[in-house]
Amino acid sequence: MPNIQKVELQTQTINGLKIRTKNADEMNLETQKIAPLWEKFFTEVMPKLEPSPPPLYGVYSQYESDALGAYDLLVGTEGLEGSEFTSVSIKEGSYLVFSVRGELPKSILEVWGQIWAYFEDPSVDERRAYETDFERYISKDEAEIYIGVHYL
Repeated sequence: MPNIQKVELQTQTINGLKIRTKNADEMNLETQKIAPLWEKFFTEVMPKLEPSPPPLYGVYSQYESDALGAYDLLVGTEGLEGSEFTSVSIKEGSYLVFSVRGELPKSILEVWGQIWAYFEDPSVDERRAYETDFERYISKDEAEIYIGVHYL
């Protein structure tokens, strides 16, 4: 299990490119939208952020229900400006932070698997809020996944 930290966050706004998808669609190369969204961001937006880009975010929001329902994903960073960008607010509240180290995106996917297993455990004190969750990319091999929670 990855290193987990409990934190309280204030509202934060991230600007970037957004899609709507669901996990079932992401398992199929024909219907996946997340990988093409990241590719578009790296191709069209990252060159504007060089030479020292700020931390990148993948913000999950507007959950239809739970891990099986549809949700929005916005890929971006703070301070992006332009009519082509959408903004999303990371909600204020309690989050569990799961540390990610290793080759990205492979290690991100592995930690997401551990996150799903963590929340399936009936003995944990937290439940996913399904409001906002996000990935914060720190370097080429380091990230953090923030999962919004409420306590039992």
